Amino acid sequence: MAQPVATSDVQLLEELKTARGEILTELRKIIVGQDAVVEQLLTVLFANGHCLLVGVPGLAKTLLVSTLATILDLKFSRIQFTPDLMPSDITGTEILEDDPATGKRAFKFIRGPIFANMVLADEINRTPPKTQAALLQSMQEYRVTAGATTYQLDLPFFVLATQNPIEFEGTYPLPEAQLDRFMYHISVGYPTDAEEERIVATTTSAYEASPKKVMGVQRILDLQHLVRRIPVSEHVVRYAVRLARSSRPGPDSASFVRDWVSWGAGPRAAQYLVLGAKARAAIQGRPTPGAEDVRTVAPAVLRHRIIPNFNAEADGISSLDIIAKLLETTPSVDGKHA
Repeated sequence: MAQPVATSDVQLLEELKTARGEILTELRKIIVGQDAVVEQLLTVLFANGHCLLVGVPGLAKTLLVSTLATILDLKFSRIQFTPDLMPSDITGTEILEDDPATGKRAFKFIRGPIFANMVLADEINRTPPKTQAALLQSMQEYRVTAGATTYQLDLPFFVLATQNPIEFEGTYPLPEAQLDRFMYHISVGYPTDAEEERIVATTTSAYEASPKKVMGVQRILDLQHLVRRIPVSEHVVRYAVRLARSSRPGPDSASFVRDWVSWGAGPRAAQYLVLGAKARAAIQGRPTPGAEDVRTVAPAVLRHRIIPNFNAEADGISSLDIIAKLLETTPSVDGKHA
């Protein structure tokens, strides 16, 4: 059974719920629409994860991330990934420097753009695997090694990597093992008619919005720790594990999984399903998540972890179609279908 939430944590939950509303209000001064994307970004941030943002050019992905960093009072850094980008261009490099006082020379480490709280890795699939790995190592270990010295990254540390889904020439697709380090795969879609009219009207006028800061580094860290402390029922954990395991082809898996899936989701998927559910409940001010929260976060958590096979591609079946089928057919603990 899940333990009850402490009184101080209840107050933090209320504060987080209020802050969510304030963040959305400030973002809407700059960003039109994309409420679902913002909700997912906040979920990943407070769950202390990283995310992959996929959308065609011109959908304000960079503007959204930089505005969110301003509102949260986080140090923001944008790295444009190109084929000639080197690992040291991300992590930093050592230079030989003269000391005017002693006349001696010594190496000094110049920190790269990875030393920020919120890092936008723009078009991460346009740089070679060696450079991709430099970023992904920092995401996993929260530190950078240069020479014989290891430097800790400042927390919170939040990486958002973008990919363009319509151009693949000259790209280096992320291997599945590296994709697995991203908690969410967030799809950024086109705005509605009304939203696009508002975007055009505001961006072609003299209007300049100034979003205010809603919280700072220490409060974000406190709220990330709060998400970890949120209790979760055994049946919710069991459902998340069952959902991840059901995606793996094998003798006991559903026929559509055997027919359409090359590789299913690993144990990290179940971890992120639970963490995502907890963070979603927290930003809505709820003291514990339910199975519905797991179902809601499942597409973002699983879509880059389930690899359709040739049969699925021939049938026009995507990973999202497979996830929808999994959610229909995977039973919850009480025997009912999710």
